Amino acid sequence: MRVFLAMLLVICALRPVSAQEDLRLAVPEALETSGFAQFLVPRFVLKTGVRITRVGAGDPAQMRFSAQGRALFEGLGERWAFEHDGSERAERFATWLRSDIGRRTIESFVAPDGSSFSTEVKAVAVTPVLTYDGDPVEGEELSLRMCGRCHVINEKNRMNGMGATPSFSVLRSMRDWDDRFATFHLRNPHPSFTQIEDVTDPFDPTLPPPIVPMEMTFEDLEAILAYVAGIPPADLGAPLQLQ
Repeated sequence: MRVFLAMLLVICALRPVSAQEDLRLAVPEALETSGFAQFLVPRFVLKTGVRITRVGAGDPAQMRFSAQGRALFEGLGERWAFEHDGSERAERFATWLRSDIGRRTIESFVAPDGSSFSTEVKAVAVTPVLTYDGDPVEGEELSLRMCGRCHVINEKNRMNGMGATPSFSVLRSMRDWDDRFATFHLRNPHPSFTQIEDVTDPFDPTLPPPIVPMEMTFEDLEAILAYVAGIPPADLGAPLQLQ
């Protein structure tokens, strides 16, 4: 029996360890036909030894490029995002894509038609088209709860606002008050802590918001605008000089 067990241990020790299966990367047709994917993937494989097989955009895969989600790079008239299943090897590819060498690799590709890619992705400013059809009563409650920590909304929180921020009645006095409220999420400091569903991009995970995020919907913003539309403008004695 001892001899048999010894032989079994030797056989197990000599048995070759099977290689890990290739990671599957789903690639949209535009990135594949341009030559971008064929250019990018082998350079990562050569650097790390982690093997990747490219598959179609609709095929099962642990990783994929797509035109939806937070953009990682842009090119061919699209903004491209990358997502993965969270596995260690997939995360290694994600880290490489975001590294200096990965970014340089992406930007060094030139397609046969002269197309190139950039990792300097500019945020798309989305300005909602708003009306005054929201519920002003709900808008007052939302304004007090979401905006009242910085702005004086009305008499209900007149002692709670910050001195450096204008009150809602002062903002209502401005000629472009409606545009200012409709686009407040694009005006500093709001982009760093504001999320409007289906309007703003998700926060950069490397730049967490400095305060508790303010999360709202498009309908919430319409309700706030309906409320502000009914606020009497502050009487400041002279027209405001806008900078």
